[in-house]
Amino acid sequence: MSSTTHTAYPSHPAPSYPAQGQAEASRPLSITSLVLGIVSIVAGWTFFAPIAGIVTGIMALKREPAGRAMAIWGIVLNSVMLLGFAIAIVIAAAVGLALLPFAFL
Repeated sequence: MSSTTHTAYPSHPAPSYPAQGQAEASRPLSITSLVLGIVSIVAGWTFFAPIAGIVTGIMALKREPAGRAMAIWGIVLNSVMLLGFAIAIVIAAAVGLALLPFAFL
């Protein structure tokens, strides 16, 4: 009789893990700019949030090359919202000045 030893566990190769190199680049300024742009359009934030989004987007372009696309989209969205706010102010001022003579009738 031959005696063979059987193990209770099958032998599998050890799991492989990715090499621990440089961690993924952090992009908090880019993400902040993009989120402020989206939220300012959806929620109707008109003045301070778009300015903060434009500033963080410009800072992200200089400091975070990995988040360039998000920073550009954040700048565009915030600029559109700020431009819309400026147009609304100009229209409101023009209508108010046009109707001013009728206020004293």
